[in-house]
Amino acid sequence: MANDSELQQERDQRIAELEARQRRRGVGVKAPVAVLAMVVGGALLSMLWKDLAYFFSPRTPLTLGAEGAYRYELLESNRYVQVHGLPTARGAYGREGEDVYVVVGLRDSPFLVRRRALPGEEWAPGRVPRQPDQRPFGVRGRLLAEADAERYREGFTLLREMGEVRPQDGRLWLIVEGERPGADRGVLLVAGVLLAFIFGNLALLVRGLGLSTRNQNFV
Repeated sequence: MANDSELQQERDQRIAELEARQRRRGVGVKAPVAVLAMVVGGALLSMLWKDLAYFFSPRTPLTLGAEGAYRYELLESNRYVQVHGLPTARGAYGREGEDVYVVVGLRDSPFLVRRRALPGEEWAPGRVPRQPDQRPFGVRGRLLAEADAERYREGFTLLREMGEVRPQDGRLWLIVEGERPGADRGVLLVAGVLLAFIFGNLALLVRGLGLSTRNQNFV
């Protein structure tokens, strides 16, 4: 009986020590919180997936051709491309801070180009925008299918209604001028933070489950 009593006392003391350690480390009872944190981190990381894929995509641009000879068979969303064409007579203007941007179409093609405003294309909200520069031009940038460019939905709508662009298989495509693969290192930084957050919570979860299992073994 004495031995049984001593063993029980040792078990109780060990369990008390483990519970105190769990409270100090903040693990074990917070397993559902760790799981939720990993789910949220994974969801945020999935939102960056296309930007990450573009960061590591080929840095040599796909050549989509020029007016009258576009190579539609090469169309692939989220790729670095170059193209040449004649601008539409009208465009959609917008501002980001102090910078003015124009979404202009390439005539008789499914292509829209989002670029900085050129000299002579100054615009302020509430004012009638000027006609975009009508000189033919070439552009390099990130090609996005209409479904992948929700941010520019208004530009797609306006250019489609103006009737100067021609959808290919019912779709328009946007080229974001100047966006090159490997240039936006902020995407890697954010992805790294999210991965560290996810794996940090995974480590807490595993450690908490391990402590919980050990507690059960002592009961």
